[in-house]
Parts: sequence; structure tokens; C-alpha cells
Amino acid sequence: MKKISLIFFLIFTQNLIFSQNKAVFNVHADKPSGEVSPNMWGIFFEDINLGADGGLYAELVKNRSFEFFKPLTGWKITGGKSMYGVNYGGEITIINRPEKQATNPRFMRVVMENNAKGTLGLTNEGFRGMGIKKGLRYDFSILYQHKNAKVKLHLELINPKGEIIGYEIFTPKETGENWQKGEVSFVANATEQKAKLNVWFEGNGTLDLDMISLFPSDTWKGRKGGLRADMVQILADMKPGFVRFPGGCIVEGHDLSVRYQWKKTIGVVEDRKLIINRWNYEIAHRPTPDYFQTFGLGFYEYFLMAEEIGAAPLPILNCGMACQFNSAELAPMSDLDPYIRDALDLVEFANGSATSKWGKIRAEMGHPAPFNMKMLGVGNENWGPQYVERLKIFQEKIKAKYPEIKLVGSSGITSDGEMFDFLNGNLRKMKVEFIDEHYYNRPEWFLANANRYDNYDRKSNSKVFAGEYAGQSDRVVSPDNQNNWQTALAEAAFMTGLERNADVVNMASYAPLFGHIDGWQWKPNLIWVDNLQVMPTPNYQVQKLYANYKGDLIIPILDKNKNPFIGKDSLYASSTFDKKTNELIIKIVNTSRQIQTAEINIEGMAKMGEKARLISLQNDDLKAENTMDKPFFIAPNEKEISINGKSFSVDLKGYSFSVIRIKRN
Repeated sequence: MKKISLIFFLIFTQNLIFSQNKAVFNVHADKPSGEVSPNMWGIFFEDINLGADGGLYAELVKNRSFEFFKPLTGWKITGGKSMYGVNYGGEITIINRPEKQATNPRFMRVVMENNAKGTLGLTNEGFRGMGIKKGLRYDFSILYQHKNAKVKLHLELINPKGEIIGYEIFTPKETGENWQKGEVSFVANATEQKAKLNVWFEGNGTLDLDMISLFPSDTWKGRKGGLRADMVQILADMKPGFVRFPGGCIVEGHDLSVRYQWKKTIGVVEDRKLIINRWNYEIAHRPTPDYFQTFGLGFYEYFLMAEEIGAAPLPILNCGMACQFNSAELAPMSDLDPYIRDALDLVEFANGSATSKWGKIRAEMGHPAPFNMKMLGVGNENWGPQYVERLKIFQEKIKAKYPEIKLVGSSGITSDGEMFDFLNGNLRKMKVEFIDEHYYNRPEWFLANANRYDNYDRKSNSKVFAGEYAGQSDRVVSPDNQNNWQTALAEAAFMTGLERNADVVNMASYAPLFGHIDGWQWKPNLIWVDNLQVMPTPNYQVQKLYANYKGDLIIPILDKNKNPFIGKDSLYASSTFDKKTNELIIKIVNTSRQIQTAEINIEGMAKMGEKARLISLQNDDLKAENTMDKPFFIAPNEKEISINGKSFSVDLKGYSFSVIRIKRN
């Protein structure tokens, strides 16, 4: 009994001693040290992990125009007895006509001979299946032509058991030599994660088909052929300051022939030329041979999405250099004009009047008003003298015509060392407005580098764009990386350093953005999805809290020795003031296991309210993750706290990220 009492006494004494060692946070609300950019926290989008086709772009049919390297990828000819590709009662072939239609050369020809339903048909598997919702309308469309054929198309959505969960008949009209678009809609009677689409042919004659398409009706803003609403909404909920697009490594391409070319992603959807996605083959342990870019999500759609979620558009263009990890192919300096012309024309497409050449195309697509683009990236993760040489030409030509456009330049693939120093030095000499720094490292690196920007040059014309970062629980490109609480907490600590130095770091974004649970190539990712739902990670919750509670002014928050909190006693902190909401916003990260008491003293802010809001992210297990079954296992918890005067105490739980919002009356 005495032994047990002694143990309890020791525990009590230890806790008492610990509680007496309060961490003192002195907040100097009357001494702002700089401004926070309205674009500070944004999102980085790249078509990786089925991010666009099979993800944000809501099309359910894979290889709808038969343009994949294997024309029937995603399709299966069904019904009847077949021998050597010929079905008794009919025949299906793929016709290629590149001399007549360079952007969409292939189509399907179906020959029917007194076919009944079930004799000859097609099945499309979708992108790892099709996510179907009970009671929702689905819009089927198709391009077709025929002469004197008497045919019907029976459309079926089926579940994995082969049961029909949606059905309709489409009857093509006669078109002669001209292609025509046909549409029909139907409602699903069950919810299914991995449905397929059957198309059964009935009748006689020859029917040519292309762009076989199926979209849910609940797209973002209800647009036909639009974006997946839940994926756009989770981005809008972040209140991002910018959207960077279209990447990422797909900007460069394995070689220049498959680089991203924005002009080929606008206009009529069926005329946008498909290319292979470089993530099709890039990751050896996750090959994805059915990964292509249809560009149904193209530059117009990117600009429109950014506008609608209140974010500044930040497009990145190829600078005449392919991926230096792959082919390292270069466009000769003498052949750089088309690349520069693409950049100049993009500014006109985004900002030009509706009567200009490229502004007119934007207007015809449905947006007469300019998109008000202010930033443009040149190159992605490019390095070496070759990059600097090309960037100088882009800078000269773009600034000569559009001096107001701010440029983003690459600092390569490392955050330090000879490559980084060379690029960082040269870009600063060139006065490039933003230098894009990338860091994919273990959590320990993020904690150790929370002071990375404390001593950066405040007088430099060049600001930092922390364009890609993510804590790696294992190692870079490892399939074992996890979006666990340890990585998110380390990122939160690192971001206090970004926010404390927001006069140096003007933009930041986690990367990659989306990952399909059945179709990923890279881990970790900010948001995971399947065919029916989205799953925000703990990392997303950290990013969202920073973006939602950003503030306008940097407010110093110092310890009793007048030093910033950058790891002492496992604490990290930053503070801002939001002029719109009239709030002081304090962010504190506790990376220790123990509860720590924060004594917060606020100087220079009169007429404070008696209540404040405390928003916390916390978990005792650093390995904890959110899952599709429990998407909000780690999610913000908000409560009201009382504050007495200008000094008050808050208990910070172990392994926690806390946001304190104090209203100025």
C-alpha cells in the first residue's frame, strides 16, 4: 500500500513541477513585422494518381474516343460467339484516319446483321470502376454517323454481380456523311463503387461511333461534362490563395514531344488531342499503362475553377526543356520562339479583350471577361546553366510586352547544395519575382528547418514560393509513405516558420494534391479519393487551418528571451492579425508527448473580448491516419475559451496543433 502511494506521489509531484514550468508567449500585436500575401497558402494540382482523368474530371468512361495506344483499352467486346475478333451477327473494328482528323483520328465501326439485344455489345470498365449514386441522373452522349441503318443502343449500368442498376435506350437519327452528337439521360436505382457500362447494339446496318461518354449530373456548378463536385468543394473549403496548374513533372514531359502544350487543351473537347501521361510509366513499382491525358480538364477549365473557388491562377509552362531525370532533351536556343510564343499567347488568352485573337477563343468558350492572371511559371524543377539561359530569354520577351506579369522560376530539385545555390543566386540576380523551392523530406527535416527563412534577405526583389513540400514518413517515392499525424504535425511546425517569414515567403503549397485509392503512383497526397467520396488527410486539415486563418499582418510572438519559438521545449509558434475579421490569430505546435501550459501575454491590443476560439488538431498516436471509413478521425475540434485581460493560459495537449482566435472589440 505504501509503495502504491509513493508511485502516485511521484507522478503528482512530476506533473506539478511540469505544470509550474509554463511556456511564456509574448505577442507584440502593436509591432507587425510585415505583411502576409493574400496568395500565401494555395494548392498545387498535377494530373498524377488519377488526379484529372478518373478524378477531378468527372467523365466515367475510360478511353472514350479509342485514342489510347491500344485502342480498346478499357473496353471489352461482349456477346455472341466470337472468332478472331469477328462476332457472329456483327463486327466491330477501329478505323484510323489521321490524314482527315489529326487530333481525334480513330473511331469505332459497328456492323450489325439482324442483331437482337445481347448479340453484340461493348463494356467499359471506367477508371477502376464507375462510382454510381442511387437516384442520380447520368448523362450519356455519343458522336455518331450512319446511313440507312436501323439501330438502337441499349445502355446499362451494371454492378459487379452483373445486375442492372440503370437503363435507357438511345436511337440514333440518320446522319449520312456527317457526324452528329446524340444525348440521353437516365437515373440509377442503386449506389455502386465499381459499376461498368454496357452498350448493346440492336438492328441492322453500319454505325460509326466516337466520344462515348457518361457524366454524373451532380458536377461542379451543374455543368454538363464538368468537374467532380465533391473534389472541387474540398478545395474551395480550403479558401486557397492560388491554384498552380497543370503540374509538376507533366509540364516537362518524358521528352518534348509529350510536354504539356496548353493550346492543345482548349476549344471543343472532342478536338483536344490525347497524349500519354508521363506517370503512366514513371514509377517502376506502380506502372499504370492505362494512364493518358484527354484534356477534358484543360487550361480553360483550370482558370475557371480557380476563379470560382476564389484563387489566383498560376499556370506553369514548359521552357524548352524536357524532364532532366528522363531524356534531358533540350530545344535549341534557335528553336525557342514557339515556346515563348506560347507564353505570350497564354497571357492574351487569360487577360486579353474578347476581340483579341486568344481572348476571343476564351470568350467563345463562355468567359468574355478576362481571368486577371498576374503570375506565370517558366519551367518546372529544371536546373543548370541551360535553364538560366532559357529563363533569361523568357523574362526578356514577357516583360517587354507584359511588364505586370510576375514570373516564377525553378530552384531545381534540392533545397540546398551546389544546384540550389547556383539557381537561387542567378535568379535573384535576374530579379525573378518568385523562386520555386521544393522539399520532400522526413518529418525531422521539417522540424529542424522551421528557421530556414529567418535570415533570408529582406531587401531582395525575389520572394520564395514553397511550391512543393510534404513530409515523407519513410522516404521519397516510397510506396510505404503514409499521411500520418507525425508528418502533418511536422509540416505544421515548419509552416510556423513560413508564416513568421511571410514577408520573404509569399506562397506555399503541399504536393501532390489528389490520390486515387486504387490508382495512385505517388504517396503521400493531400487528399485521397475513391469513386464516390473524398478523404481529407491530417495534412489537409493542417493546410486548411493555415489557409482559413491566414491574417494580413505578421505579428511577432516571442519567448521571455525575445526569441521566436522554433523548437525550444518542442514548441513552435507564429502569429498574424486579420484586418477583415479584426482578429489576432495565434498558431502553436506542441511536438512533445506531454501537455504544456502556454501563458500568453498580449501587448499593444486594446479592447479585447473576454472569449476566444481555440481550434485544435491532436492525436496521441503519431502513426494515426484518416481512412475512407473514418475520414475525420483526425479533424479540428473547436471550443470557446475565456481570457482574463491581456494574459491568459491555455493547455496545449501533447502532439497538437492549436489555433487561437482573439477578437479585438
